[in-house]
Amino acid sequence: MRIPTPSRAVRSMATPFALALLLAGCASSHGLAPNARLLDGDALASNDSLSGHPVSAADFPSQDWWTALGDPQLDAIIAEALQGTPSLDAADARLRKAAAQAGLADAARRPTLSASGQYSGVQLPETLVPPPEGGAYLGSTVLMLDFKYGLDLWGGKRAQFEAAVGQANAAQVDAQAARLGLASNIAHAYVGLAQAHATLDVALREQERASRLRSLGEQRVRAGLDNQLQLRQAESTIASAQQQAQAAQQQIDVARTALAALMGQGPDRGLAIARPGILQAGTPGIPAVLPSELLGHRPDVVAARWRVEAASRGIDASKASFKPSVNLSAIVGLASAGLSDLFSSDALLGLGGPAISLPIFDGGRLRGQLDASEADYDLAVANYNQSLVAALHEVTDALQAARSLDQQIGSSERALVAARSAWSLAQARYRAGLGTQLEVLAAQRPLLQLEQQIAALQAQRLYATIDLDRALGGGLALQRPTTPIANTT
Repeated sequence: MRIPTPSRAVRSMATPFALALLLAGCASSHGLAPNARLLDGDALASNDSLSGHPVSAADFPSQDWWTALGDPQLDAIIAEALQGTPSLDAADARLRKAAAQAGLADAARRPTLSASGQYSGVQLPETLVPPPEGGAYLGSTVLMLDFKYGLDLWGGKRAQFEAAVGQANAAQVDAQAARLGLASNIAHAYVGLAQAHATLDVALREQERASRLRSLGEQRVRAGLDNQLQLRQAESTIASAQQQAQAAQQQIDVARTALAALMGQGPDRGLAIARPGILQAGTPGIPAVLPSELLGHRPDVVAARWRVEAASRGIDASKASFKPSVNLSAIVGLASAGLSDLFSSDALLGLGGPAISLPIFDGGRLRGQLDASEADYDLAVANYNQSLVAALHEVTDALQAARSLDQQIGSSERALVAARSAWSLAQARYRAGLGTQLEVLAAQRPLLQLEQQIAALQAQRLYATIDLDRALGGGLALQRPTTPIANTT
């Protein structure tokens, strides 16, 4: 057999390539296109809602934003939790899986080379084959190298790889989002623990006030100065205060257990959590670059944007499947009936050449696949748009809540000053013999009610601070797609 010269080999391979290019238009993806369009964050109406709030010169929160609350115990709890919890482990596992899938997609673009060897032998029976062949043992040895490479003429494999990379980038951002969510959930539970302690304090003081009121009522009944009404009212107040104290203690226990669970520890870990100190809400502010720069700090928005990028590349991969595929293959090996001749030039064998596959009729499979890819793109865009809208609303809601709560706390504190002054005046009148102890105890009740109200408002104000830090991305600086989405029409 004549071995082709290089020029003849080139001409032999050029013919299938030319045929592939000629037939490239046989299968068409025309008529299919995605419907969704990405929203522009700056185009969403939010300027009026964000106006009136102070602009922060520090831009976005720092990555350890919770330290601004001013409680070392909280800092230690979050640091311990970020070392590893089941929720973080799950996010990391999803990231490793996505990275592995990207590696597989990259490997599919590369040529492959495999080696194989085979030995086989047969003993010819004399009952079937007469001597001298009968009774002889015939063996054969084959060693081969198998080379395969699928040419990526239309960019389909590259698009599949880029889609997998986009999904891996989204999973990486999701892992960071899991850490941000864990830190904010711990901060929320910690504020709840602080509020429960404050509620317990007020309930115990109310219980003490009601006990003194009952003791005074018993004295007045024995002296014939009063009837049983005042006494029974005091007993009812005591029972109510006891219930409030019990409920507050339950809230403390639940908050400690919740913190232990968020840390990935057993309930006993929560028993070691001491009463929180005084937490600082801080002054709310927004970066001057909102809303456009929010896209690079919100992990849910960035992850959704990466998934849009991946879905766009998925459309490119589906479109490439309409084109002819060209695969190169070659087999080089040695074959011999005896080991002594295996490595001689006469034992050399070879086979190779291009193979072309062109989809002509597939019952609509390729168009269905492309339609599904475009639906995936529309879904990814819808999720991105929704995350962007939600992000702006969460920032606005947290800012408005902080501003409203500051006003409510201010009003309640002014009322508290007046109530404390009235209580002090009642005490002074009682010491001067101008008032009664009943008046002192009666003046103390609105004071305690306002203290509990302010404690609840301060907790809500802290929640608003945490929510704002989370809504602004928790100080994360995330990598997002910098290239525009390719035209998918």
